[in-house]
Amino acid sequence: MPTIQAYAAQDAQSPLGPFTIERREPGPEDVQIRILWCGVCHSDLHTARNEWKNTLYPSVPGHEIVGRVTAVGSAVTKFKVGDLAGVGCMVDSCGHCPSCAEGEEQYCDNGFTGTYNGPVFGGENTFGGYSQSIVVKQSFVLRICHPESQLAGVAPLLCAGITTWSPLRQWEAGPGKKVGIVGLGGLGHMGVKLAHALGAHVVLFTTSPEKIEDGKRLGADEVVVSRDPAQMARQAGRLDFILNTVAAPHDLDAFLALLKRDGTMTLVGAPAERHPSPDVFALIFKRRRLGGSLIGGIRETQQMLDFCAQHGIVSDTETIRMDEINTAYERMLKSDVRYRFVVDMATLA
Repeated sequence: MPTIQAYAAQDAQSPLGPFTIERREPGPEDVQIRILWCGVCHSDLHTARNEWKNTLYPSVPGHEIVGRVTAVGSAVTKFKVGDLAGVGCMVDSCGHCPSCAEGEEQYCDNGFTGTYNGPVFGGENTFGGYSQSIVVKQSFVLRICHPESQLAGVAPLLCAGITTWSPLRQWEAGPGKKVGIVGLGGLGHMGVKLAHALGAHVVLFTTSPEKIEDGKRLGADEVVVSRDPAQMARQAGRLDFILNTVAAPHDLDAFLALLKRDGTMTLVGAPAERHPSPDVFALIFKRRRLGGSLIGGIRETQQMLDFCAQHGIVSDTETIRMDEINTAYERMLKSDVRYRFVVDMATLA
């Protein structure tokens, strides 16, 4: 098997560093991609540092991958050499359970296989996008229609984009709906852009007053500083849907109170520690719902990419070298990025 250069964590305490991995030769259904850009997700940090207590080492993170096809298997019909292509959070699933049959591979009853860290329910380790290339079967490869000049901003769509798009579509964000977005980070800024493009009235909630103008630039109709009780009180009972992107434990009741009767708040942030339990009375007295959403299936991810290409939507990014990844992790913990780090993979060589 060919060996390639990558960046890996060897254990939970060590910084990421250069590492050599093996990739399989492309099989009949496989697409080989030279990775050009790879986004940096908070899940990468959680995994590298074993904060979810399930990391397989050595760990090569990275699941916001865009690049160019360099080889295809004999049975591949969807891609050809030279095409731009992407890979998100999954590289396989069982393919036959009800969820897979309905195009919802992320909810595979037998556990999808992550782009890194292997199958959900245990199995051989997989290595992600902090590497020179990747080989993935064509059914888990995405078509990229954005101009090549926008590829750095396209990479985060493969996780941050689909993670926010899927619940916005599931709960029918659009014209006539008031949609709250909690948090203006890597996920939140995509939630604002997508909800605005879908035609919803967007209310952004942030703890940072300095992000008010940026929130409006990204598409928010209103920006609320969530630490201000008076501003929060003015939103009580106004919202049809809230997309909560915050990846740290916090008080959910303050946001549940902002929902109309029959409103829903969906969580997409994945904190290392549990949220405090919500007040059941905040739910039952207005028939409100508290839900969750996990990335999106391949079909839905392609729809999101096509929508973003049609509307000129990409992530706001800061590009870094591969050898700057450990500094980027520390800055990400301080919310010192607007709004997604993306690695220029040419710097790995």
